[in-house]
Amino acid sequence: MSAMYIERPTYKREKMAPETRPLLERLHWVHVVLLSTTPLIALYGVLTTTLTMKTMLWALLYYAFAGLGITAGYHRMWAHTAYSATYPLQLFLAFAGSAAVQGSIFWWARDHRVHHRYTDTPRDPYDAIQGFWHCHIGWMLVKKDRRRLGYADTSDLKSDPLVRWQHKYYPLLVLMFGVVLPTAVAGLLWGDWRGGFFYATVLRMVMLHHATFCVNSLAHTIGTHTYDDVQTARDSWITALVTMGEGYHNFHHQFPNDYRNAIRFYQYDPTKWFIRVMASLGLAYDLKTFPANEIEKGFIQMRMQELENKRVKLTFGTPVSKLPVFTEQEFLDQVKTHKKQWMVIEGYVYDVKPFINDHPGGKALIMGGIGKDMTEAFNGGVYQHHNSARNLMNTSLRIGVLQRL
Repeated sequence: MSAMYIERPTYKREKMAPETRPLLERLHWVHVVLLSTTPLIALYGVLTTTLTMKTMLWALLYYAFAGLGITAGYHRMWAHTAYSATYPLQLFLAFAGSAAVQGSIFWWARDHRVHHRYTDTPRDPYDAIQGFWHCHIGWMLVKKDRRRLGYADTSDLKSDPLVRWQHKYYPLLVLMFGVVLPTAVAGLLWGDWRGGFFYATVLRMVMLHHATFCVNSLAHTIGTHTYDDVQTARDSWITALVTMGEGYHNFHHQFPNDYRNAIRFYQYDPTKWFIRVMASLGLAYDLKTFPANEIEKGFIQMRMQELENKRVKLTFGTPVSKLPVFTEQEFLDQVKTHKKQWMVIEGYVYDVKPFINDHPGGKALIMGGIGKDMTEAFNGGVYQHHNSARNLMNTSLRIGVLQRL
């Protein structure tokens, strides 16, 4: 049984000197302005603009398009290389990621790789130990000193022509796919320019921002440690619903190059389904999965650890090594001379006095076994006792060990 447990090293969180630069010098004003004004603009639009059915459906469709750019593109393909894609699919995901307005592929994937390498440490860009606010949005409001952050290899991203092109023209692509296209479709096709801007563009962008931010915050706060409890990453169906399937985050941190976030049939992971569909169409290939045996091993190890944590809180009675030893003569003397209501079962001495009136088989039956070895009767001769009876006896009735000559 002990072989099921993994020897866990003790981690000591690195201490880092606090930032000495004044806050105003460290503020990332582009992010501050973008992330503070867009929610206000969206709120104004919602309060002053009628939402039509066509615009609502278009906003939802474009939300899914941009969301897949992050989950299937930026995250699972470029940051983790969990699968490969043909050039048309790569281009589609690069445009979709630009529509999400969350930085270029290179910027996003680089910081995410650092996050995985230095999770829950000061070198993690969105270190969850610094609190919910910090890992949700606070980390983006200040300029990061790259010397204080960890390093992750991005040579593959730097050598990728499409990644370099998207990074170079990112502002133009954001303007085109993040603002112009979602607004123009609603305006040109059904005349709803105002709804296209406020709902399909601004509100859609704000909601997708915070849904993605939840992968850094909510996914490290609520849920269960399904495969490991060393890091803060957790599995939660609530987070999965919010993040297009990225909520099984404990699984993801344990098996980051697996193209799936959810492996059970009932778990919500539309990004996984999208990748599978793309593979069936020949647009995606080399879908990576972690060995099923190792996944289940991690699952079982955590369940055993949880059970062990519960077990140590229970009382199992005095350990056998600490019980007094009675000879057969001492046992009989205690029963005959001192009127002890003792019996022997499987070599152990039990004082049944506290249980006589509660015995399910009746008082007479248990009284008939006092001073005797009742092993055979206990194990089926009279009744095959349940595990509950053994646990109760060993916890509160077992008082010694019988030494046989």
